[in-house]
Amino acid sequence: MWLYLAALVGLYYLLHWYRERQVVSDLRDKYVFITGCDSGFGNLLARQLDLRGLRVLAACLTEKGAEQLRDQTSDRLETVILDVTKTESISAATEWVKECVGDGGLWGLVNNAGISIPSAPNEWLTKQDFMKILDVNLLGLIEVTLSLLPLVRKARGRVVNISSIMGRVSLLGGSYCISKYGVEAFSDSLRRELSYSGVKVAVIEPGFFNTGVTNSEKISGAIQEAWDQASPEVKEIYGEKFLASVKKSVKKLKSTCCNNLYLVTNCVEHALTACHPRTRYSSGWDAKLLYLPMSYMPTLLVDAMIYWMSQRPIKAL
Repeated sequence: MWLYLAALVGLYYLLHWYRERQVVSDLRDKYVFITGCDSGFGNLLARQLDLRGLRVLAACLTEKGAEQLRDQTSDRLETVILDVTKTESISAATEWVKECVGDGGLWGLVNNAGISIPSAPNEWLTKQDFMKILDVNLLGLIEVTLSLLPLVRKARGRVVNISSIMGRVSLLGGSYCISKYGVEAFSDSLRRELSYSGVKVAVIEPGFFNTGVTNSEKISGAIQEAWDQASPEVKEIYGEKFLASVKKSVKKLKSTCCNNLYLVTNCVEHALTACHPRTRYSSGWDAKLLYLPMSYMPTLLVDAMIYWMSQRPIKAL
């Protein structure tokens, strides 16, 4: 009996391996639009897909970022300036993409643009602080997707949204985790709606990687700014010791982040080029071995783990 069971399991994984390695044809004729290509995952992905032969349309926030990317890639790659928080910028970029792709439509849309500042305990922040991240990571992503969706539908292509493992486990205050939970929910509803049109939607859930989003100096500065604007009552509850502990933890962030960004961009490439892309991709061993399992644990246990790793406010019970 055990021999038959082992044979069935082996056959399942063999079929899974074969299915995952089937690649879409005519990749050199397919256009992919990527947001946030100035640095990090977006920049590496644009260069990686350009080498693969796809026709990359790279959206950068700054002209400097666009120029540097063009210097590192082939003449096939084209750039456009895009601020995902501005409707007029999104509309202009959409018209530009229409002209580039023509009647064939847009094969791939990769929503990569994102920020993580300001992040701090919720009581230290204002509504405007929350909106800064939500405008980029969630509302901007939604507006870009809705604007380009007719072109993706025409090509029966792919939408790939860069979320985070913090879209499964909320590890810090502020709206970064909120925005990524929103990306997960939007992607789920979009995937189900577009399945009738032949469009596939995938979510990438990276762990901690060494990019601008995890820049310890910027995060530490934002935490200090949030503390400075907090009310005297909040400062009395948390105390200077709590602030110092949080900033000390942030300084250690770089040493815990993975430097191999290909672990993420390879997942995006698979989602764009495989005949049978996955619904979700977890990138990084911390995501696979720690945070993903945590997302399935009982809330009581996850809370206990986070309490154990966190500094207590000076006036904690």
